[in-house]
Amino acid sequence: MVTGKVQDIGFRALVEDIARFFDMRGFAFNDTDRSVKMVCCCENGVIAEFLEQLEVKGAEKGAVIDKIVKQEIPFQIYLPQRFLRLSTDDFADIGRKLDTGNDLLKQIVSGTSELPNISKGMESLPNINKGMDSLNLKFDSYIYTQNEHNQWMKEHLIKMDGHNQRLEKILEKLAER
Repeated sequence: MVTGKVQDIGFRALVEDIARFFDMRGFAFNDTDRSVKMVCCCENGVIAEFLEQLEVKGAEKGAVIDKIVKQEIPFQIYLPQRFLRLSTDDFADIGRKLDTGNDLLKQIVSGTSELPNISKGMESLPNINKGMDSLNLKFDSYIYTQNEHNQWMKEHLIKMDGHNQRLEKILEKLAER
């Protein structure tokens, strides 16, 4: 888990790039507590290098990392072959960003005498609505693609489970010899 100012600056993309450079498996996502959480798999030495690079390149990108918490998972977990940044939180992010923008607009409206000039800019709202409609279509497409991917992963995990069971039987037979 990485805490600090690590959201809204492209930090997950940075995590993904560095993890892929180290050929790590896993994923990263924004959490509602404003942290970025990761699950990754690699040798301990590689993970240490990965975290060092994350701190250095994160600072270059504008991240303010307060703390990195590393915790080993004591059981097997199936991870994607390539490191991914998960986008399941994008809807929450957009809502939060829109709320922040609305708060800023309220401050501008209450603290300026330029309101007549701002209202002239409101003429562009229909274009913004068209843009939001386009964005909604893209999200719908993304959700469909994500559902397909999830189904593929489910099928893949079932196949992997069967494969692992066959390997266990082979190992048991070899151990008997």
